[in-house]
Amino acid sequence: MQAVTPMLRKSQSFRNRYLKEGYMNGAEVLIQPEQCVLLLVDFQAGLAFGVESVPRQVLLNNAIATTRTARAFEVPVVVSTSASRAYSGPLLPALQQILNDVQPIERKNMNVWEDNAAHDAVIATGRKRILIAGMLTEACVSFPVLSSLRDGFEVFVIADACGGLTSASHQMALSRMQAAGAKLTSWLQVLLEFQRDWSRHETYESARSIVVDHGGGYGMGLAYAREMIQPAQGGPRPLLQGNT
Repeated sequence: MQAVTPMLRKSQSFRNRYLKEGYMNGAEVLIQPEQCVLLLVDFQAGLAFGVESVPRQVLLNNAIATTRTARAFEVPVVVSTSASRAYSGPLLPALQQILNDVQPIERKNMNVWEDNAAHDAVIATGRKRILIAGMLTEACVSFPVLSSLRDGFEVFVIADACGGLTSASHQMALSRMQAAGAKLTSWLQVLLEFQRDWSRHETYESARSIVVDHGGGYGMGLAYAREMIQPAQGGPRPLLQGNT
């Protein structure tokens, strides 16, 4: 039997503390659907016209993938729009189709966090981790990110589902949010963190479908593999380990 030395006792105590706090098993580091709310800001054509930081079709693809991911994992979605009747237009039709039971919250302020209805809708979900995507990165995305961080929320900016006026200003806004404590991520990373355990049969096919439809060459590879390789029958296959 191994002797319990002071050094070993200290090591065990350190490990137990981290396990209790949820760090070593990733419980608090990786996001989980039941912890999150998705906030979509100003996905409207009038604002998309000004986006130059990313091709607009790519941005639309990523916004759809983000929204479908939230739906697949039953994450509540809060949608806010601005100047929809004056300039910006309604929520993009592709997102309306996915969120046909969600009423966009119209606001006048650029900062969602300063609009009582939109702010209260986020608070009402009871979720402390906010995922945010939208336009424009320099204002209507960054303002609520900075404000909600101040109020103690953990905020994840889905950077590839945000559009800015220029690449430089988009990156500057992301840098400022990150410096303030926001975490930058992508729609695909969000999906994979939510799925995480490939024995989750109830979400596997939905997750796979989203990647096939929106994951570019990676999604094409998954579709090709299923059609051509004909994998053996059995449980779901991990998306990132050469299986489909």
